[in-house]
Amino acid sequence: MPRQERIKSKSGYYHIMIRGNEKKNIFLNEQDKLKFVEILFDKKAERRFFLHAFCLMDNHVHLLLCEGEEDVSKVMKRITVSYVYYFNKKYRRVGHLFQDRYKSEAVEEDSYVLALSRYIHQNPVKAGIVKATGEYKWSSYNAYLDGKSPFSKAVDTNMILSLFSKDIALARKEFVKFMNQNTEEIFLDIMEKEEPMDEHEAKKLYQEMLKSRGVTNIADDHRKSIDELIKDFKQTTNLSIRKIAAITGLNKDKINKILKN
Repeated sequence: MPRQERIKSKSGYYHIMIRGNEKKNIFLNEQDKLKFVEILFDKKAERRFFLHAFCLMDNHVHLLLCEGEEDVSKVMKRITVSYVYYFNKKYRRVGHLFQDRYKSEAVEEDSYVLALSRYIHQNPVKAGIVKATGEYKWSSYNAYLDGKSPFSKAVDTNMILSLFSKDIALARKEFVKFMNQNTEEIFLDIMEKEEPMDEHEAKKLYQEMLKSRGVTNIADDHRKSIDELIKDFKQTTNLSIRKIAAITGLNKDKINKILKN
């Protein structure tokens, strides 16, 4: 089947989503996520593109970017090739890391830019990983609030802040208010309409997730780390509570309680 032609953005703005092959994690620890952000910053050199928002989840990434000196296809090739080289070399593996091509959608309106930025920053909240957008370390949210944030050099914040106000203090205040509004918006969503992961693959993924978190005995580890693990596993696999219980060895009622909190 021929590939569907991408819609070219008239404004140059795009929402990009890349995800792990077979829904597997593309980040096994924080060092991997930091490396990806460093690659984003490096590839922005010479105004190749402008990065306005990002969020790194364990098995996928959302980006809001604008073309600069290069078109989006070249930009994404630079980013993904560099990260795959790093990842494969570090973990002594070969083969595909990302699933197919990156997904993209053109962004033309200011209102869509704002709504999309909110959706990207709320990803960890919707996934149940954190309770507030500012609590998540691996997104661009805090770069908008503090020019000395670790990721402030990687993110071009002026465009979105200017949509709120010319006064930087007021713009940041309105940014926080808007970004934390409760919505049900979906942009390039990757989970709701997908089939659950194959159970055999899910078992292998679960062991990888345990290893990446340094968990040796799930019964003995801290409640918070286990809750986050189960929420991430559910989000990635979309398996039923019954199957998650069978794979993890946890009680179904306990899993249900974790997912509801």
